[in-house]
Formats: sequence, structure tokens, C-alpha cells
Amino acid sequence: MSVTAAKAAIVPSRQPWLAEFLAGERASWLFVFKALLAMYLAIWLAMWLQLEKPTTTLVTVAIVMHPQSGMVLAKSFFRAIGTLAGSVFALLLVAAFPQQRELFLGTLALWVALCAGGATLYRNFMSYGFVLAGYSAAIVVLPAITHPQLVFDSAVMRVSEVLLGIVVAGVVSDAVWPERLREVLRRSAREQFAHFLDFARNSTGGAIARGEMEQAYLRFVRAAVQLENARAAVIFEDPEARARSSRMRLLNQYYMAATGSFQSVHRLLNRLQRDGRTVVADALVALYRPISHALSPEPADRHDPSVLAPRLRECEGQQPARISELRAALPDDAATLIEFDTGAALLQRFTGDLRHFTEVESTLRSKRLRGSVERVRFHRGNDYAGAAVTVLRTFLTMIGLSVFWLASGWPYGSVAMLLATVFAGLMATAPNPVGAVVSAVMSQGLGMLMAFVITFVVLPRCDGFPMLVAATLPFLLVGLYLQALGGRLASFGVGYTVGLAFTVTLGNPMVYAPETFVNTVIAQLFGYGFSGAMFLLIPSLVGSAWQRTRQMRQLRQQVVRAATEPLSGDLMHRFESVSRDLFEQVVTHTRPDSKDSRDLLAWSLTVHDSGRAMIELRQVLNANPVPATVAAATRQAVQDVARLYGNPDAARWRQADQATSSAIAAAAAAQAEAHVGVRRVLLRLHQLRSGLRDDESALAAYQNAAEPAHAA
Repeated sequence: MSVTAAKAAIVPSRQPWLAEFLAGERASWLFVFKALLAMYLAIWLAMWLQLEKPTTTLVTVAIVMHPQSGMVLAKSFFRAIGTLAGSVFALLLVAAFPQQRELFLGTLALWVALCAGGATLYRNFMSYGFVLAGYSAAIVVLPAITHPQLVFDSAVMRVSEVLLGIVVAGVVSDAVWPERLREVLRRSAREQFAHFLDFARNSTGGAIARGEMEQAYLRFVRAAVQLENARAAVIFEDPEARARSSRMRLLNQYYMAATGSFQSVHRLLNRLQRDGRTVVADALVALYRPISHALSPEPADRHDPSVLAPRLRECEGQQPARISELRAALPDDAATLIEFDTGAALLQRFTGDLRHFTEVESTLRSKRLRGSVERVRFHRGNDYAGAAVTVLRTFLTMIGLSVFWLASGWPYGSVAMLLATVFAGLMATAPNPVGAVVSAVMSQGLGMLMAFVITFVVLPRCDGFPMLVAATLPFLLVGLYLQALGGRLASFGVGYTVGLAFTVTLGNPMVYAPETFVNTVIAQLFGYGFSGAMFLLIPSLVGSAWQRTRQMRQLRQQVVRAATEPLSGDLMHRFESVSRDLFEQVVTHTRPDSKDSRDLLAWSLTVHDSGRAMIELRQVLNANPVPATVAAATRQAVQDVARLYGNPDAARWRQADQATSSAIAAAAAAQAEAHVGVRRVLLRLHQLRSGLRDDESALAAYQNAAEPAHAA
């Protein structure tokens, strides 16, 4: 039963708040029940199979469980890959340095550091896989460091314990009242489709306030990134999701293209209206209205792509005649006509992108997939300097703990290193890692305290597995319910549950050793504290002003790449996805409605306009023969605009504006020679210059600084 149906069945619609509360409680307790079932089934199987540490299986289940089965399978897949990779490296490490303890620990520290750095480059469960690759190597080799001949048995045992937990969690999540991620993804994609079409349909007036435009762009970008993240997880759920994965990626690319064209059209309309060019603006609005009409069938069909796609195709076919009609009614003025032609080209591009978007959405909603589609990728924008800092910090953390362990001979030094391995990778992506470490110490410390009560107060009075369940159920119930509530309580619940599961003593046979328990807890807390101290010594770059400056520079560099990288391949798709991913990374750590947030939005819109115009200009230039003078002037303009975005200032803005104007003049003079493609080049050049001279763009400050020379 879906959540909506459950709400309707529980209470009447006159009490929506109560319906929402009860539906949320139902989902929370369903997750708690499934998690408890998976945990106890995993513990029973681990004990029945005589595994060495059933707690490893218990911790695995506690970590990978999620309300949606697709998320469980995705986390399980990358946990399994990370565990296998770490175990293989552990075997190779022992084979290489069986008796050289310094080289052994130094190489292990380097491996863990590289894994932590790799974890910072991904924003999905692959990041967790990197952390597990480092942790698994440590958990295999550190207990066997004094007995290297046992390392193979240790690796086999750890892999068996982890894979058992993964299998149990996956089976329970997928077989017991499953909550399908594909349903969430389908609903999210359809809501995204409907929202964008409604926004485009209701924007035919042309004038959209700057704040409203920026907020709309923010929603569009977040929707695109979230859709890709969900798609990356849902492919683990069923064969149908995997079969539709390529179309989902293509849909997301067309969504980004359509939203980008929409923004470009309205920024041009807004600029024309601000400049008093109402005649051109009104003509473009008149050209826009048929698009709105195509998006306005009967109310029941307004979000049906199978109805909208042919209407948009028909609208696209009628546009050339409509453009000629509107153009003939305009004053015979070169500036007016070129402004209209530029806007008309943008509207044609928007119509085409919108048609592609609806067509792919229509094929996704069909029961059977037909034909093949273009394979595209969602490229990420990574900051390798931040990853390098993470590698350095983690390496120093592991080396520091290794030196302390070797110098002191502390028997529990390996436990401290194990916990530092996990925290160094997991907390590297947190904007406030020190605060995250403190929160984790509090939540896991409470879990450890409850584990002490279970191990030395409750379990000695119990006999048999049913009594073990009865003894531990109330303690696990608290953490899992907090985890199901979401928000900050969820992170506290995860820490509490993992701390309890990691520390509680469960074995074959049961051994009650309070001194071992206390020393293990002290070592764990020491590992936490040392990791936090290293984050104070070498702060995290996530969300810092330094990283934001670098990411903004990297965002501007997308225009440079659009101007210089080879056109073959997927340059347009790479530009669309990387620029949006970078924007999403920066805006996540930027306070809403702040100056930094407004600057970021302005730069992102400007980068998208100029970058796509540059790629299209280069494509037209390569595909059509044009006079040598036009080609040379156009390439010079592209180079000067790229220099401006590489290092913006007033002098470079003036140079880019002059080069673009010179290229426009050369193309305008060559139109009489009837060269194919000259007019297309002219329109893209004018679009590029329009972005340079937009007084609400991120380049406006440099334009104002260069105003005297420009006026002259």
C-alpha cells in the first residue's frame, strides 16, 4: 500500500495533519520492524555458522538498512565491493611486509588516506565504498599483525561476516513489505516534469523578476542533481530500472538543456524590456505564446507527454512561418531585426529541447521500451585539491596513531586505529567535521554505555536466543526509531545503534571480560578524539571560503572548456552536468539570500548562457563554410571571451566586447555573399554579446568599470 493510500485509509481528509502524522508513524515503525528482523536473523545465522564476530554482521545490517529497498541494495553493493577490495589489499600488504612493521603501517596509512581522498570525490554510495575499502584493510590486518600467518583466515572471516549481513539486509528489505525506490523516483520525475511545464506555460508574459528567476533556476538545478542521485541507486532494485537507466540519464540531459534555454530566453526578454526595446520584446512574446498553447491541452492531459510531444512538434514546424510574419511587421532597423532574430533562435532552441524532453518522458512512461537511445553520462565537478588535503590529513592521522602504538606498546592501539580509519573518511565530507565528531562521540558513547548494560547486566541472566532478543530489543528499538524520524535525530540514532552494535559482546561462546570491554571503549574514544584533533590541525575544506572560491573559479572554467575542448564526444552534456553539479556543491554550503548566494546564482546563469552559446557557435563554425575573415574574427572572439571567464576584469571584458562586436560586424558584412552558415554564426555571436552586456549578469561589475571606454 502506498503512503497516500495509507493516509486515506487511516483518517478522513478533514484532518490532514493527523493523516500525515499517522502515515509517518506507520512508515517509521515499518522500518523499525524490518531492521530488527534483519538484525536478529543476521545474528542467529552468524552464530549458527560459527562466525568469529557476529557483531560485524550486526553492524553491517545496522549501517545498510534504509526505508527504500533500492538504497539498501546500493549501499550493500558498494559495501561489498569496498570490503573485497580492502581484504585483497590486506593480503597483499602482509605478503609484502610480513615482518617490517614500520613499512607495513606506513603502507596501510597511505592506502587508508587514498581511500579517504577518493571518498570525497563522490556524492553517492560509491563514497562509502571507498571508506570501506580503507576500513576493511585495517580490520583484516591489524588484529593479525602479530600473527601474519592468520591474515588469510581473518580476511575470509571478515568478508563472510560482512556479506552475510548484506545478504540478510537485502533479502528482508526486498521481501518484507518493500518500499520501492523506483516509485519514489518515478513520482519525483513526474513532479519535476509537471512543475517545469507549468512554470513554462505560465511565463508567456516575458517579464520574470530576477529573484523569481534565480529561485526557479535553483529548483531546476537541484532537481537535476537529485534525479541523477536517485537514478544511480534505483538501478540496483530491478531489471526494469536498469533497462530504463539510459533513458533516465537522457531525460535528465534534456531537462537541463530545456531549463537552460528557458533561462536564456527570459533573460533576453527581461533585458529588452529594461532597455525599452518593447517592440522586439512584444514580438518575441507573441512568438512564445504558441509554445504556451502547445503546453495547454485539456486539463486532464496537461502533464501527459504522449499528448504534449505531438503538439510541440507541430508548434516547432509552424515556427519558421510565424517568425517570418512577425519579423515582417517590425521596423526596418538592423539592430531591431538582429535582436528579434537572436530571440527567435533561442525560442526555437527552447521548443526543440522541450520536445525532446517530452518525447523521452513519453517513452519512459510506456510499458515497453522500443529502440535505443544516445548514451550519456552525468559528469561531476570535483575539487582535487580538497581530496589532496583529505589524503594528507588521513595519512598523518594514521601515522600518528601508528607511532604512538609502536612507541607505547598499547595492546589496544589497533582498535584506536580502526575507529580513526572510519572517521577520517566519513567526516572528510562534513562541513563541520569537528562538530560531527563530537556528535558521533556523544551518540556512540551512549550506545557503548547501553552495550555495557546489555553485556554485563542483562545477558548474564539470559539463556538462549529468544532471551537474547528480549534482552536487546528495547535498547535497539530506541536507536532505530530515532533513525526512522529523519533529520538530526536520524544521525544521532545511527551513531547510537552503530555504537551499541559495534561494542556489545556477542560471540561463540559468550565471553564476559569487563576489563577488555572498558579498554576497547577507551581505545575507540581515543581514536575519535585523535581524528577530531587532526581536523582541528588541518581543517576540512568542505564549505570553506577557500573551497568556494576554487569552485567558483572552476565554474567559470567551464566556459573556457566550452571554448577550447574538442567538440567530438559529449562536450555539451559534460558542460551541462558539470556546471550544475558545481553549482549544487557550492549552494549547499551557502547561506540562502546572502550576497554569496546571489553572486553564485548570477555567475551560474551567466556561465550557462555563455558556455552553451560558445559550444553552439563552434559547432556552427565547424559544420558550415564561412569566409576566412568571419571565421578568424569569430575564433578571436571565442578566445577573448574565454580569457574573460578565466580571469575576469574590466580590461578583459572590454577586449571580449570589442572582439565580439568586430566578429558581428564581419559576419554582417559577409551576409551579402550568401555563404551558408554566416547568419547562424551572426545570431550566436549576438547572443554571446548580449550575455556580455546584460546589466543584471555577473559580468555587470566589469561592464560598468569599462563603461567610459565602451561609450567612446
